[in-house]
Amino acid sequence: MTNMPPADPRIEAVAARLKEDARKRAEAYAPPTDWQPIWKRPQKPKSIKAKKAELAKQRKRRKAAGVRRFYGAQSRRPQPRQNRIGSAAARRDARALSRMRHSNAWLW
Repeated sequence: MTNMPPADPRIEAVAARLKEDARKRAEAYAPPTDWQPIWKRPQKPKSIKAKKAELAKQRKRRKAAGVRRFYGAQSRRPQPRQNRIGSAAARRDARALSRMRHSNAWLW
């Protein structure tokens, strides 16, 4: 005993029409047969003028980056050595205090 209802010709006709419409829609939205993604298409050669303009733009951009890099490094130069020698004693004292602070010596 199956629970299948008897085939209704009206329902079958509607189902067939829906399937046909779905197939037509799929055909309409499918890519054309000779379609290729844009990165696989052969490139159109650039004119000499366009190529030179692009290279000039690139040179300008890279030169600006080099200038930025140079001045960025300049601002991070270390202090002259003489300034640091005078503070060596202060650094030694601070280190000793830090060691005392991080030890358990005060508990004894």
